[in-house]
Amino acid sequence: MKIETIILGLLSSVGMLYAVNVGELLPNITLDKVNGGDNAEQAWHSKSLYGKVHVLFYMDPDKRKEVMPFLDTLNQKHFNEKKYSTVAIVNLAATWMPDAVLETLLSKKQQELDNTAFIFDKTKYLVKKWHLKDDASNVLVLNTQSKVIYRKSGKLSNKDVKEILNQIENAK
Repeated sequence: MKIETIILGLLSSVGMLYAVNVGELLPNITLDKVNGGDNAEQAWHSKSLYGKVHVLFYMDPDKRKEVMPFLDTLNQKHFNEKKYSTVAIVNLAATWMPDAVLETLLSKKQQELDNTAFIFDKTKYLVKKWHLKDDASNVLVLNTQSKVIYRKSGKLSNKDVKEILNQIENAK
C-alpha cells in the first residue's frame, strides 16, 4: 500500500510540472495544425505572450456566457494596445458544435473586439499540458514576463472582475 501511495505522489508531482500556477511562469506550448492554432490555421506559441500584460481565456464554447460579458468589458476599457492584449483560446473538443461553425462565429466576434486574438485547441491539449479545467471557463492574467498573476476557473463574480482589472492596471 505504501509503494502505491509513493508512486501516485510522484506521478502527481510530475503532472504538476506543467500546471499553471499563480506566481510561476506560464509553461511554453505550441498549438499547431495537429492540435489547434489561430483562425488562419497557423501555429500559435505561448512565447508570444511575453512583453505585454495578457488576459488569457481558455474556454469551453458551451460556457462562453460565463466570460463573454467580461471580454466585452475589457474591450470597452480600451487599454493601451502596446502594453496589453487579450487571448481567447477555445477548447473545440469540449463542445458538440462543429469546429467550422465555431471558427466562423468567433472570427466575426474577433472583428468586434479590439486587441483580442482567438486561438483554437482541437484536442484539449491545454487541459493536459497546463492542467486547466475541462468543460469550463478558465481566466489567467499574465504579467509582461508571462508570469501568472491571477487564475480562476468557472463563472466570474463582480469581485473577480474587480481583481482582474486591478491586476491588469498594476501589472508590470
